[in-house]
Amino acid sequence: METSVKKPYNPADYEYARVEDYGYRQYKPLKILWKILSKALLVFAIFMLYFSVILIAVQSFNSSDSTTEFASFTFANYANMFGKSSLNQSILNTFKTSIIATLIATVLGTLIAIGIYFLPKKAKSTISLLNNIPLLNADIVTGVSLMIIFGFVKQLFGITYLFGFWTILIAHIYFILPYIILSVLPKMKEIDPNMLEASLDLGVKPFKSLIKVLIPAVKGGIFAGMILAFTISFEDFVVGYFTTGNGYNTLSIWIYSSIGRKSLFPGVYAFSTALTILMIIAVILYSVLMKGRGSRAKKSN
Repeated sequence: METSVKKPYNPADYEYARVEDYGYRQYKPLKILWKILSKALLVFAIFMLYFSVILIAVQSFNSSDSTTEFASFTFANYANMFGKSSLNQSILNTFKTSIIATLIATVLGTLIAIGIYFLPKKAKSTISLLNNIPLLNADIVTGVSLMIIFGFVKQLFGITYLFGFWTILIAHIYFILPYIILSVLPKMKEIDPNMLEASLDLGVKPFKSLIKVLIPAVKGGIFAGMILAFTISFEDFVVGYFTTGNGYNTLSIWIYSSIGRKSLFPGVYAFSTALTILMIIAVILYSVLMKGRGSRAKKSN
């Protein structure tokens, strides 16, 4: 009787299945290529977004008024930034209109958002839909519509001089108000719905409860909406162009009226660059303060 001798294990005697046999392909080169392309596209998108800002910054240091040639580097444009009275007045008008409109819209928008939050579901959906209409409208439609309304009011009440500061202020309040509401409403959904009732049960009056309980709970949304509303109001041109009058020019309207000239006043480039730098510094400081506050809150907990 023959006994079989077991052969020693040799991997070369066996064929193993390969991942390629199941349709696998090596995508590593494509992944590397896509990674490079995605980063290049990101850099290109950021460059295109800030290309105009970079051009204005470069032009602010140009000693020549021409935008097609760079003569020499100079700080004279910043020294003469406020050397034109009409430009100074338009800057003051812009700040005055934007600040007042933002403050009024912030107060009204916060109260309206709180009111919408406590409405029944059906009424809340209807009001929210109406609030979105000004956002979906084109600026030119909003501007022309408000111009027609102001013109009708002028004829109805026989007002001689209506278009000016008050019309552009009302127009700005109208089209930045929805941004405040949309910024506050999500914050209202994050708070405890029983918070207000608890404060009322403890004997706090409704108005005081609104000031002491609800508004502090949604202050993040109020602040975010206020900054967004101010930015939109500050850079607005279309709505302001159709609703202003009596020589009341904002900065964007003043720049538009100067475009037809051979060259724009260099102080505009300097002011725009300085304003951009101030806004960047403000955003950085706000981020640092928020991080510092968050770290202190973690330590206290």
